[in-house]
Amino acid sequence: MTRPLSIGIAGLGTVGGGVMTMLRQNADLITARAGRPIAVTAISARDRSRDRGVPLSGLRWYDDPVALAGDAGVDVVVEVIGGSDGPAKALVEAALAAGKPVVTANKALLAVHGATLAAAAERHGVALAFEAAVAGGIPAIKALREGLAGNRISRVAGILNGTCNYILTVMRERGLEFAEVLADAQKLGYAEADPAFDVDGIDAAHKLAILAALAFGRPVDFAAVHVEGIRQVSALDIAFAGELGYRIKLLGIARATEAGIETRVHPCMVPQAAPIARVDGVFNAVVAEGDFVGRVMLEGRGAGAGPTASAVVADLIDIARGRATPVWGAAADALSAAASVPMSAHVGAYYLRLMVVDRPGVIADVTAVLRDAGISLESMLQRGRSPGEAVPVVLVTHETGEAAMRGALARIAELGAVLEPPALIRIEPA
Repeated sequence: MTRPLSIGIAGLGTVGGGVMTMLRQNADLITARAGRPIAVTAISARDRSRDRGVPLSGLRWYDDPVALAGDAGVDVVVEVIGGSDGPAKALVEAALAAGKPVVTANKALLAVHGATLAAAAERHGVALAFEAAVAGGIPAIKALREGLAGNRISRVAGILNGTCNYILTVMRERGLEFAEVLADAQKLGYAEADPAFDVDGIDAAHKLAILAALAFGRPVDFAAVHVEGIRQVSALDIAFAGELGYRIKLLGIARATEAGIETRVHPCMVPQAAPIARVDGVFNAVVAEGDFVGRVMLEGRGAGAGPTASAVVADLIDIARGRATPVWGAAADALSAAASVPMSAHVGAYYLRLMVVDRPGVIADVTAVLRDAGISLESMLQRGRSPGEAVPVVLVTHETGEAAMRGALARIAELGAVLEPPALIRIEPA
């Protein structure tokens, strides 16, 4: 029998345990597809005494993950520690320098340091594989980098964070506010005790930076991603979205424009008939648009032990078979130097909700500000009359520039009849 591919796993949390379970449970199938057995022979984790639900006897244990990279008996290093710096970064750098392929699920590491790590992998002639870093079990990386390799991609977008998608889904279905649904999500284990990484959009932005690099063949540029989370989305906005024929989703969107590449993460109103609008709960989805293939959408579970382990093992099988692709789809000297387009240059339609005192002249004052900014309205909603009291007013604009919209919002917020900061949500056509 061909010598087994020896694996060292750093990090024995949910994902690491899932990888070990999958390799054992599906060993026969994996061996057939890899052409050789894949065996875990060494591990690194912080606590030796913790029961992780998988047998660890007979495995070499390293307290220091960097030492794992130096183990002569390890062929491939699997990094599932997490974090953009610290032990995870040191381990991956050490493994690549030692000429060992690396499989990682670490989107933060790749988003922040992906350019230098890709250069190291290319320099040492080894694979840096990361299917598990974006959208869990959905093969989004392979689809963009390999399946759609012959296409010019014009746009890639997706629901990239299951926690946010779950919260927005429950808010819509039950008419609840963000804080209440977040608390329930934390009790159910869908949200962390400190949910900022998810609900403030950072997790989705890391993943979008990776997708954009693959889609447009350029070095990863996390710093260029515009990021907004979902804390400010209210039950009232979700209800109005339904009246207008939309659903609110946190989307990551990367788009090629004449000026360069636009990358942004923020709540969006998408038409209810759009396939991505019907992706609910903890599910993720990725949509890519190519010049020959047209539009492709992938949907599935974006997190958890099983889906993420599935992606890690797929990369291990590729390595066992000797299948390798440059990290960003092309060698470093063939990557694009396309510029990053700032959010201020974005052009689109907008939903704007104001809470105003119901009195004569208020709407005229608001529309005058919009007129002066060159912003035209498609529609307006105002429910009932409550003279002297606070009422919501919803305005939907035609396409306009982000800079003009931001300037108008600042002026509207200063009007005496406007009682709270205006709520703005961008409208995506599909």
